[in-house]
Amino acid sequence: MSDHWVEPGRLSGSVRAPPSKSYTHRELVASFFADRPTRLIGPLRSADTERTARGLVQMGARISKGSGAWTIRPPALGPVRSRRTVRIDCGESGTTLRFLAAVAATRPGRVLLEGSPALARRPIRPLLAALERHGASIRGPPRGRSLPVEIAGPIHPGRWRVDVSESSQYLSALLLVLPSLPGPSSLRTVGHAVSEPYVRSTLDVLDRRGVRWHHRGRRFRTVGSSGYGGGGVRVPGDASSAAYLWAGAAVTGGTVRVRGIPPVRPQADLALLDLLERFGARVRRLPDGAEVSGDRRGGFSADVTDCPDLLPLLAALAGSASRPCGLSGAPHASRKESDRWAAATDLARAMGCRVARRSRGIRIVPSTGVRPLGRVWSTDHRVVMSAAIASLTRGGRVPNAEAVAKSFPAFWQMLRALGAEVRGVRGR
Repeated sequence: MSDHWVEPGRLSGSVRAPPSKSYTHRELVASFFADRPTRLIGPLRSADTERTARGLVQMGARISKGSGAWTIRPPALGPVRSRRTVRIDCGESGTTLRFLAAVAATRPGRVLLEGSPALARRPIRPLLAALERHGASIRGPPRGRSLPVEIAGPIHPGRWRVDVSESSQYLSALLLVLPSLPGPSSLRTVGHAVSEPYVRSTLDVLDRRGVRWHHRGRRFRTVGSSGYGGGGVRVPGDASSAAYLWAGAAVTGGTVRVRGIPPVRPQADLALLDLLERFGARVRRLPDGAEVSGDRRGGFSADVTDCPDLLPLLAALAGSASRPCGLSGAPHASRKESDRWAAATDLARAMGCRVARRSRGIRIVPSTGVRPLGRVWSTDHRVVMSAAIASLTRGGRVPNAEAVAKSFPAFWQMLRALGAEVRGVRGR
């Protein structure tokens, strides 16, 4: 991977948000169970979503990809048995792994899920245990790993439970597949829920497809045998990607408007807008997005349990603040694409901050001076993008620039469009 150098500068302008990665994953799975073809308008083409699409094709779907839309044709009705084990490479995508594990358990025949060494360290066992209790045959994974794992269905409806203290994706995966089973199911969650807004995104997809879940507290119920509606479905713009652009305006004193994000579609990282207001930025909420203007850089505290993907970016924000900041919650953030608590600490220290560990998080004390960003090495896409935003206030070298392809392939182009000076550099 190559490095990029980011000069200090101000971000200003108006852009349209890239499509949501989270919604693209969910709509692809919903389309697999639809009662007719789906035209998915404006999906995100990224490394992760391509993995999900390819895996669904290997399990029987047909997907044709145009420049602005994908057409997904669900598998032919009726079981199709095969003696051949289907091998699916999930790459580095935790969403692909967990969603396709649940999809595979609804199908006859064996599916072998594989992926990168980093993905094999991410948790999945509570989901596999739930699938196995309801009829799935599970082989593997090795002790202490998540991959490789071989899954064969079909699972059956009934009374389900799943521990959601490690990942909300276990619950989302089951919410997506259980309505397709031939009978009613109830689902109860156990453990302290994390990343709950992502579950609301899943329920939003199901509701718009005509699939009804009854939800009260920790309990969910569905009648099963649901025909997920197909037709035309539009993917909303991505608040997770927009968050970097809004933060860039806040720390550089610029004004950035991001369009294409309907506020009625639940997205966890819209929480950044409230945090930016506490930071001192001016936030103007619009019918299709938001505009952020940098003003002051105050201190703030944030519990990131519901929005763990923001953690490295909030560390970059804290490093530009005028007062100490506190970040807490989300112990599961240490088991993402990287240990994001360690990455947030490293990024803040690379900005010259003092970082004190606390029982539930970290306290970041900004430096009184400004120096170029110190060495930050990570292949985690969110750490790479956060380092770029930190560099806008001081200049800095950002390693592994191509990592952004995992979720935000147009990241560097959008930074340049908003006025950032970015150039590729060679060597170490």
